[in-house]
This record gives sequence, C-alpha cells and structure tokens, in this order.
Amino acid sequence: MKTKSVGIVGTGPAALMAGTVLLEKGCKVVFFDQKKAVARKFLVAGNGGFNLTNDEELEKFVCHYNTEKIKDSVRSFNNTDFRFFLSKIGIETFVGSSGKIFPLKGIKPIEVVKAWQDYLIHLGAIFKMEHVLKDFSECELIFEHNGNLITHMFDHSIFALGGSSWSITGSDGNWLKLFSEKEIQCKKFEASNSGFELFGHDYLRDFAGKTIKNCKVFSENEEKFGELVITEYGIEGPPIYALNGYYREGKTIYIDFKPSMTESLIADKLQKAKNISEGLRDLKLPKVVIAWLKHDLNKEDYQNKIKLAEIIKNFQLNVSNLRPIEEVISTIGGVEMNAINDSFQLKMFPKSYCIGEMLDWDAPTGGYLIQGCVSSGYVAAKSIIAQS
Repeated sequence: MKTKSVGIVGTGPAALMAGTVLLEKGCKVVFFDQKKAVARKFLVAGNGGFNLTNDEELEKFVCHYNTEKIKDSVRSFNNTDFRFFLSKIGIETFVGSSGKIFPLKGIKPIEVVKAWQDYLIHLGAIFKMEHVLKDFSECELIFEHNGNLITHMFDHSIFALGGSSWSITGSDGNWLKLFSEKEIQCKKFEASNSGFELFGHDYLRDFAGKTIKNCKVFSENEEKFGELVITEYGIEGPPIYALNGYYREGKTIYIDFKPSMTESLIADKLQKAKNISEGLRDLKLPKVVIAWLKHDLNKEDYQNKIKLAEIIKNFQLNVSNLRPIEEVISTIGGVEMNAINDSFQLKMFPKSYCIGEMLDWDAPTGGYLIQGCVSSGYVAAKSIIAQS
C-alpha cells in the first residue's frame, strides 16, 4: 500500500495532534507555518496559566461546546486520552482545584511544545517554517517562502490556520479571504472569551485590578461562578467569558454578588443595619461593588432595602461591547460547520480538512478550547487513515 502524504498548514495543538495520529500510522507528514517557530499562540496562551484540558466528566465536558461536530470529536478523543498522550511524550499533568489540568509544576509551555515537536520529528515529521499559504487546490499547496512561490503536492491537506486573535503569533485570520474566494462557506470573525466594555464605567477605573470574588454571572439558562476583575474598560474573568455568547445573542447579563445568600437573608441583614452603608459592609461586599451600586442605582432604589437586596442578586450589566478581536483569547467565525462533514473534511475539497480554531465554534476557557482543537485534529487524521 502506498504511503500517504499529508501537508498540514499550521503548527498549533490541532495541527500537532493530527500530525501525531498520522505519523504513528506511518504517513508522511510535512508541517508548514508562516512563523519562525511552532505553536506560537499555544505558547502565548501559557502565559496566563497553561491549562491543557479539564477533568470534568465527559458528558458534562462536551456541554461547553456549541456545535455537535466538536462535541462528537471530544467524545472520540477525550480529556483522559489527551492526558495519556502527554504522559507518553514525557509531560505529566495534575488536576488543579477548579478541575483544570496543568503540566506538573516546573514544566514550562516551551517544554511541552518541544517535547511534542521532538516526538513528531522522531517519527519522521518535517517542519517548514516561514511559509505563507497563498493558494491551494485538491492536492496542491502553494506557499510564499523567501519571496518565491513554491508548490507542494500531497495526497491530503489539513488546514489548521487558527482564528483571528493575537495576530503576532500568526493567528491573523488572513486566510479567510482566500477560502471565501474559493466559495467555501465562511463567517467573519467575532470576539470570544472577551471582557465586557461597560457604558459609563469611568468611575470604576480607580478600582482597576481589584477583584470581586465568589460571585455568579448569569443569563437565560446559563450561569457561571467565579472571580471577576475590574479593568480600565470594564470587567473580565472566566464567568464573563462564559457568557460572551449570550451577549452576542442580545440577551441581558446579570451578576449575583452574593450567590451564597438568599434574597430574603440579604434583605434581613440590610433591614437590621443602622443604615445602608453599614448593611452593605455587614454583607462583606467589596468596596468596588458598593461604589458600583451607589453609582448605578437611583437614590430611591439604593435606599429601599428590599429593592437593594433584589438588585444585589440580579445586578444588570450595562455592556457596550466586547473587546477588540486582536486582544481576546479566541474568536468565533471562520469556516462554517456546514462546509465540512463530521470528519472535518471540506465538502468542496474532499482531499482537504479544516480543524481547530479556524472553524466556527465556541467554548469557554478552562481547557475546553485546547481540547476541542486537539480532538478535531485527531478525528480528521483518523478519517484520512481510514480512506483506502
């Protein structure tokens, strides 16, 4: 049987996992990337805490994804499978208190990438850096390298071109124009896992960097507990990121500043206090929350202890926008899910696949993004191997 050759464009976790599966089955694999080093966004993401996946039970885990194709891919290659692979290449992991899975303390992101790349090179992978994708056809990839156009032929191609945030890492979304010109169904990129910009937030700037712990952010049929951070532009934190999709859908977002207390208990504490200020202090609300309530509420609501208790449990966020795409953690948009089959194969180019963040899917931070990427790469590679 002829050895299959596969060109993989991109070197993020989706690409590396696809290459891993293919190389382990004896395929010839060549990676291409427009940057000088592999997995640049993967490395930058590690600066904020390098959580690789999550220890959540599988069916609860997949509920964090908004498309069935990504959910099914995670079922095919799950969080336990990913940890097993990492251990195989020498990267041991541990489960943090929140369920996030990290490399053992002392293992840096660059060491994870190096171990993975070394494993692939040992299996025969070739890496061609500073190659910018310019065009492609069914079995042909055309790159610009050192000012020249170079054509490579493969039996199959896998595109793992990333989204459109943190462009310095190579995840610039410039490929979207090429794919759209080829009449592949695509959507424009939008911010995801972003902080919220707030209307009239200037007075909060004095509190920039302050945290609001143990609160709940919620909307219709969704809630997320955790810690929030006040910023120069508004507010951010994992609970905010998890509700981005609801904001994009035009739904109202609320904060419960005291999720451990009922509304009636809060009202009772306020009523027993000498005044509103003492009551809010007795509730152990942070100074920033007290200032926020005082600023946003009219005097009548602020002085009404019953109404104030209700608002503390249902504080409406006055969101003006998400942050610019360039600085957010991830994006939605890119190749539409209708443009690929269940194996991430492009319907218009059956020899080609699209995986990872370049596809239009969404998930929160906490290990779900990386797991979704590696799982999509796994499924695409398995599909190629299965073809005669």
